[in-house]
Amino acid sequence: MNLIIHLIARCVRMAPFLALAALVAGCAVGPDFHKPAAPAVQGYSPEPMAPHTAAADISGGAAQNFVNGLDIPGQWWTMFHSERLNGLVVQALNANPSLQAAQAALREAHENVYAQQGAFFPTITGSGAATRQQVSAAEFGSSNGSSFLYNVYNASVNVSYTIDVWGGIRRQYEALQAQADYERFVLEASYLTLTTNVVTAAIQEASLRAQIDATHEIITAETEQLDIVRQQFQLGGASGSDVLAQETALAQEKATLPPLEKQLEIERDLLRALAGHLPSDDIAVDFDLSTLKLPADLPVSLPSKLVEQRPDVREGEALMHQASAQIGVATANMLPQFTLTGQYGSFATTISNLATPGTTVWDAAAGLTQPLFEGGTLLHKRRAAIAAYDQAAAQYRSTVITAFQNVADSLRALQSDADALKAQLAAERSAANSFEISGNQYRVGGITYLTLLNAQNTYQQTRISLVQAMAARYADTAALFQALGGGWWNRSDAAAPPPATWNILNSEGDPR
Repeated sequence: MNLIIHLIARCVRMAPFLALAALVAGCAVGPDFHKPAAPAVQGYSPEPMAPHTAAADISGGAAQNFVNGLDIPGQWWTMFHSERLNGLVVQALNANPSLQAAQAALREAHENVYAQQGAFFPTITGSGAATRQQVSAAEFGSSNGSSFLYNVYNASVNVSYTIDVWGGIRRQYEALQAQADYERFVLEASYLTLTTNVVTAAIQEASLRAQIDATHEIITAETEQLDIVRQQFQLGGASGSDVLAQETALAQEKATLPPLEKQLEIERDLLRALAGHLPSDDIAVDFDLSTLKLPADLPVSLPSKLVEQRPDVREGEALMHQASAQIGVATANMLPQFTLTGQYGSFATTISNLATPGTTVWDAAAGLTQPLFEGGTLLHKRRAAIAAYDQAAAQYRSTVITAFQNVADSLRALQSDADALKAQLAAERSAANSFEISGNQYRVGGITYLTLLNAQNTYQQTRISLVQAMAARYADTAALFQALGGGWWNRSDAAAPPPATWNILNSEGDPR
């Protein structure tokens, strides 16, 4: 046992020198990856963007200011100033299985990187054996029929090392690090998607509750109007068709409630699922628009920063890096491979003699393997790696374009939402006044019932449209935060970066 420990210690002391010599002498074939440059643009639209939106005299109708370069908080949803919303987001972050799956995938990628680090060092294995054997003297030409019984003991240490002359091992390590980068930003994208889905589902729930409340109020008003029409009919001031028309309008309004209530329950189911609950496990909070505050100052990230902030863009960059490293791996596989092997040990007929000088055995060997003919396999694998890089680069450019489009769409939507809310508020107030005046005129016989019914229908439509316009501002505000990346870089619990890359890559040039 002492001999084995001694031999392992000698090999371990030699291993770093062998590894260092190989790394210094070697080069890494294939292209060195360079981070793509950000698009050289100054904004998100051909014309200058307005510094703020329109305002409306209603809750949730304040103007929003666009602030260039304003940073995004890591917990961006807190800008809606809703304790209920904050609590539900925390529940989702702690219990959502999709987020937990992304976290596990990142841990797996990190462990694969750590595992690949072992390829930079020699492989050392220890072995020992004990054999008891009986042989006949006849095997050696003797005719006396005697036999020999003996024991053989051996202990040895085997060392094997692949010299990374062309950097194939280093490129594989680089590719695994890029994979870890990719999984990191998949996790950030999952985090951003989850929090955005919780916020938008809460806003949608609040919108549906407001629409249901407005519908109940309209039904109450139409019921009162039906009583008036029936009284007019009894006094001879209205026809039977007027009564039927009002009954139809009331029934139609009541028929709008079940779809709204169905959609509300669907949103509640979605919130339960996002929070990691089954449909039978209710969440303790509900939402209405009065519990949310519209953020007044909205960040507009500089275009040069957007590619750093968007998780999907960083995912695409990591895939490009991985594909670039795989070109080096495929190139190295076409070149000679060098290996060093050695064995040091002892053979003896007794265990006590294993440590004596006369029982020592050793061997050392160097090997070279050069692919001579593989039917074009290695060449085409290298070409496939180059094509995979071209594909990753094109997909990266597409992702960047989509990212800029998302921001531009969100900014346009916020401006349009504010204008729509202002116009819708004016329409709703005008329709409410018209309906009230028409009702008074109808009571005294000043207008026909058809005129009253038209005013009533217009008011119903504008009332619901106003609620939807209010909710749209909240939803599109959340969409802007998502389009800008969600501020993950400011979170204290952001995913840890993968292990640092060893500074051993020194090749240059395009492999094509």
